[in-house]
Amino acid sequence: MIVIAHLSDTHLDDGRRSAQRTRAVMHYLEELPYDLDAILVTGDITDHALPAEYEQARHLLTSRHPVVVCPGNHDERAAFRQYLLKQPGSVAPINQVHHAAGVVIALCDSSVPGKDEGFLEDETLAWLADILAQAPDEVPVLVGFHHPPAPLHIPFVDGIRQFGAERLSALADRHPNLTAFLSGHAHTAATTTFAGRPLLVAPGVVSTLRLPWEHHAHPEDYVHLDQPPALAFHILDDEGRLTTHYRCVND
Repeated sequence: MIVIAHLSDTHLDDGRRSAQRTRAVMHYLEELPYDLDAILVTGDITDHALPAEYEQARHLLTSRHPVVVCPGNHDERAAFRQYLLKQPGSVAPINQVHHAAGVVIALCDSSVPGKDEGFLEDETLAWLADILAQAPDEVPVLVGFHHPPAPLHIPFVDGIRQFGAERLSALADRHPNLTAFLSGHAHTAATTTFAGRPLLVAPGVVSTLRLPWEHHAHPEDYVHLDQPPALAFHILDDEGRLTTHYRCVND
């Protein structure tokens, strides 16, 4: 059985609140009586992409479990590389692959420098195609990124989702072992489908989005700040069945 923790949208801003909520989630995972196969953090690691925020993230997102991260629209590629990953700064897409026992996890960079919406560059799609081609047919591949490539029926989020997704769908059609898509960005736990696969959206750590049919104090009252941070657990069993649980964490 493969167990993966999936969190997103920590929006670390070198302040107390976001750090406390991130710390609570990571402490919860660290204290589990189980060794996770991976912790995935699908973007918006920082709020302003400042060096101090990435240094804070590097400290807080440390774990005994393997941690794999990708950027979101609030991140900046060169700073992400330099201060979080401790690599030479570069504005090329940040794509990372993690090979666990019995699963391949490919985290793609869906960020578009200077914009809030998402898009997978040709370089990223070529990288993903190579990862999928190299994976044995019997090994499931989970593909993650920040921006969901399908509408979630939340106008605020759908207007800045991942566009050009038909290219990703065509790639998925050629690789039946692509098992599911994982994303963040929406600050709300959600499940839908894309390219005939599950699309599993992690809740937000820093806040929870108000849905369009929930009470809003005013038109731009988009988020709950009093809801606890949350995360997802994705489980792949020996029969290849994918199950997702969502969990809130006291901060």
